[in-house]
Amino acid sequence: MKNIVKKYGDGFPAVNDVSIDIADGEFVILVGPSGCGKSTLLRMIVGLEDITSGDMMIGGKRVNDLAPRDRNLAMVFQNYALYPHLTVFENIAFPLRLAGASDAEIQEKVRAASKTLELDEHLERKPGNLSGGQRQRVAMGRAIVRDADAFLFDEPLSNLDAKLRGQMRTEIARLQKKLGITTVYVTHDQTEAMTLGDRVAVLKRGLLQQLASPRELYENPGNLFVAGFIGSPPMNFLPAKVDGTKVELPFGTVEIPADKAERVAGKGLLIAGIRPGAFEDASLIDTSHANLGSTFRAKVDVVEWLGNETYAYLPFEAPPEVQEQLLQLEKDLDGDSLRTQLVISLDGASRVKEGDEAEIWVDTTQMHLFDPASGDNLTVDHENAGQIPVYA
Repeated sequence: MKNIVKKYGDGFPAVNDVSIDIADGEFVILVGPSGCGKSTLLRMIVGLEDITSGDMMIGGKRVNDLAPRDRNLAMVFQNYALYPHLTVFENIAFPLRLAGASDAEIQEKVRAASKTLELDEHLERKPGNLSGGQRQRVAMGRAIVRDADAFLFDEPLSNLDAKLRGQMRTEIARLQKKLGITTVYVTHDQTEAMTLGDRVAVLKRGLLQQLASPRELYENPGNLFVAGFIGSPPMNFLPAKVDGTKVELPFGTVEIPADKAERVAGKGLLIAGIRPGAFEDASLIDTSHANLGSTFRAKVDVVEWLGNETYAYLPFEAPPEVQEQLLQLEKDLDGDSLRTQLVISLDGASRVKEGDEAEIWVDTTQMHLFDPASGDNLTVDHENAGQIPVYA
């Protein structure tokens, strides 16, 4: 995808100057909140949407003006798009019959696909007699038999319940690795994005925010939006003032590594980003690790014990400029709450209780510092953070 733009009649760019190079056999996820342009981008790849400007290249060939049937791509939709009057066998065989394949070839390819997807015993059933997961596997079987150059998935699991989504996620990952076929997968579910993709493209309002591996997105988010979108519970955002290597937070002052301090010297008020997992009950920290972070004392408002871990909630006050940025971020994230409270994840062995003045340890090597005006991550290691467009 080279500088892809999609504008509708009102001139609004649903996709705005997006460039992504997907390698042969790679599994790339397009992720973002509703209206970010991910499905529009997928539909432009397959040819269901016209491209306003830019070049769509497949195998080195420009395909902007090619009809969908001439692009040799297989698409799996959210709603399965199965023919209710046809059996599973005939649904899978449909693209082969359309292409004029022989009966022998159809038998061979359908049987091979049904074996891979464990549908052998359902081949004579109609879609109405199948579960949601089985119907999605039929849709995937129809894609497999086509010998396509790439698979395109448009939120294929969103109609399934949580348990089935987990099972199908594993099946899709296993199938893609087995077939080694280039795959582009659209989702708004960050769990799917983080577990399935070789690389993940995070989109916001038609703009590419960052393109990187799931680990790089999590550890080196390029801006506030990516930091807030990736991770559950989301990253904590707090007002921060930096003086040398000391960072003043609402709960006290902590030390950060010198290399991070150098990048933000003289920047004034910043937003500190710290993931819940970077915290721990100070009484449970091994002395050999204690010097890797800092400790502070704070009153705990609410505690949620989940067995293997405990979530503690610590409210704080934030100045107006930080509040304003967090409110905008909430809107961009489809209303995900970023209230001014610190959410920390503690070991399940912690005895911290509601109302306690607890001593908390934080791994400050995992702290990020963001510009409140632009949202840019000022402490990110750009060499390892993947593709971060200058306009993000």
